Amino acid sequence: MGYRNLRACLEDLERHGRLLRITDEIDAHLQAAEIQRRVYASGGPAVLFERVRNCRFPMVSNLFGTLDQARFLFRDTWDGVRRMIELKIDPQQLLRRPTRYLAVPWTALRMLPRRCSRGPVLEHQTTIRQLPQLKSWPDDGGAFVTLPQVYTENVEQPGLMKSNLGMYRIQLSGGRYEPDREIGLHYQLHRTIGVHHAAAIRQDKPFRINVFVGGSPAMALAAVMPLPEDMSELTFAGALAGHRIPMICPRNAGPADALPIYAEADFCITGTIAADKKLPEGPFGDHLGYYSLEHDFPVFRVEHVYHRDGAIWPFTVVGRPPQEDTVFGELIHELTGPVIPHVIPGVHAVHAVDAAGVHPLLLAIGSERYTPYEDLRQPQEILTQANAILGQGQLSLSKYLWIAAHGDDPQLRVHDIPAFFRHILQRVDWQRDLHFQTRTTIDTLDYTGSRLNEGSKLVIAAAGPVCRSLPSEVPADLRLPDGFSEPRVCLPGILAVSGPRAMTARDAPDPAIERLCRPGGVSDAAHAFPLIVVVDDSEFTARTLNNFLWVVFTRSDPAADVHGVDALTHHKHWGCRGPLVIDARIKPNYAPPLVEDPEVTKQVDALAARGGPLAKYL
Repeated sequence: MGYRNLRACLEDLERHGRLLRITDEIDAHLQAAEIQRRVYASGGPAVLFERVRNCRFPMVSNLFGTLDQARFLFRDTWDGVRRMIELKIDPQQLLRRPTRYLAVPWTALRMLPRRCSRGPVLEHQTTIRQLPQLKSWPDDGGAFVTLPQVYTENVEQPGLMKSNLGMYRIQLSGGRYEPDREIGLHYQLHRTIGVHHAAAIRQDKPFRINVFVGGSPAMALAAVMPLPEDMSELTFAGALAGHRIPMICPRNAGPADALPIYAEADFCITGTIAADKKLPEGPFGDHLGYYSLEHDFPVFRVEHVYHRDGAIWPFTVVGRPPQEDTVFGELIHELTGPVIPHVIPGVHAVHAVDAAGVHPLLLAIGSERYTPYEDLRQPQEILTQANAILGQGQLSLSKYLWIAAHGDDPQLRVHDIPAFFRHILQRVDWQRDLHFQTRTTIDTLDYTGSRLNEGSKLVIAAAGPVCRSLPSEVPADLRLPDGFSEPRVCLPGILAVSGPRAMTARDAPDPAIERLCRPGGVSDAAHAFPLIVVVDDSEFTARTLNNFLWVVFTRSDPAADVHGVDALTHHKHWGCRGPLVIDARIKPNYAPPLVEDPEVTKQVDALAARGGPLAKYL
């Protein structure tokens, strides 16, 4: 299909019964977001909010609400993009199956952005305050753009083909921003926009930014694709959209050094980053399921706010996964998964676990190719591969990496999470297989570390034969120290226990954990479990696999929170003779989890009670 713009996309979705129109007046303050969360959770269609309170622009959400719908959006181009990737991996495929790749040259041609002199996005101008003021969670610091396409260029290497299109947080209101003239820009570590920003500072030049909202859905997906730093996301967007992305030349819009503008966007905010000013940005309910708190970030000085005739504001809601951005991750994995073995030799697969917030937990399968003797089976090459994985772009922000050896079970798959944990826990040697990196970078949104952007990593690399069986039930003779209770089995070999409320500072030992981990702290029956997780609510943690993943890996920092029964250190290598213990209780310095506003919940319940097409999704 290759939609030229958002309206064409919505018309197509409606023709195929994949769009729901809401004629009731909906408030962008909390109400629209709660509706979106419920529609997504029920597997519903895209939702067009035709009447937004105190705003003349309609809003649309859940465009990527299911993997089936996302594939539908790109049904005419997806295979072409995958075939280009196949040829990138193995050019010999062209000789073996030439007819399969007949359309590849046309796909490649569409990757070249098209310069133009005008476009629909420049038809009208408005102000920041007149845009939809979407607020998703009660304690958000203001209204945010949740599907922005942030366009930047490197002043040292300008041009469309060297540009970056990223999805970085844009705060429209609240805080100490001057209304209509200033907005917030929050970008995280290891993003290309940071390279561009640094270059502008070096050259003492204004750092210009354009923020596009809307247009072809391909632009939104391109903005989150983990492409090489020297490859413009506009090229990927063109291949996926089925046409060359039209970009209005600077001389036709704004000052001489202005950036190109996406001609088919619904909205475009142009401006520069203040060289001498930062302001608090946030809080914001983020994809880990907690608020990212208020911190100083760059200030975006607004010059123009353009919009096309009949502009529609697309949005999504982030929060504890799964949410709509989960589908982005699934699409990205479909395209990039086959590339991993060619980027990191020996690695078969990598899975950034969405239920754990993506960056907190990676699962990987590598190869032990250089150990010919079975009696020497232990992690060697896979540890090298683990370090290579942690050196790849955004994967470097990962906190826990569990890696298995392919030869131990060729049928093992990284997306079968229970089987993967069972495989590792049957083989792991806690005295040998724990490898920490301390005082390093972690996700900006993760508050388990010692300070913003700083924390630790843990590689758990297990290879070799099965060395233990894993219990699936709580033993009758299990004994825990005072203050610990309610043991629950999360997965075979993994025991969750409720611990006392965490009260100590991050750099102080916790007496309760020390009691649990000392020799004799737990009964022999507990030693049958290689992994014990200490949580605030063991029943909740063990109730579902997703609860276990979310609680344990978003609420712990390896260096501070990984302990062990009968621990030892040998030549600076830490391990333990008994079970590994992860303290995943909420600590005093953690950001609060996301909770809906009860009054808004009642409003949406009432909307559902009235019946109509939306009711079955609420």
